[in-house]
Amino acid sequence: MPEVVNETKGTSVATNVRIATSIWSRFWGLMLRGSLADGEGLLINPCSSVHMFFMRFPLDIVYLTKETSVVKVVPHLRAWRISLGGRGAHSALELPAGTAALAAVEPGDKLVISASDD
Repeated sequence: MPEVVNETKGTSVATNVRIATSIWSRFWGLMLRGSLADGEGLLINPCSSVHMFFMRFPLDIVYLTKETSVVKVVPHLRAWRISLGGRGAHSALELPAGTAALAAVEPGDKLVISASDD
């Protein structure tokens, strides 16, 4: 599975990232899952907004440009909320709540998504 590293800060963001690119996988995302373990994440591409309908746990949402620079960080987004990525948002990285702060992810940072080993 791909990893995500904050190249700007030299921190690990996620070690086990699933990538959702089909219409169906992007729509379902993490809905109805019970949790997201530390180190896990979901990269939704393309994606400029996130809904938390039917979610059971909060997430950090990191919106990225096509070049994987951070546009916006939405910490601790709770169930039944909607978030918009804003200008330049091309994809969204969903992470366990608190992960973005631990990895010091901020707008302007460059994230690197490694190639899958599969």
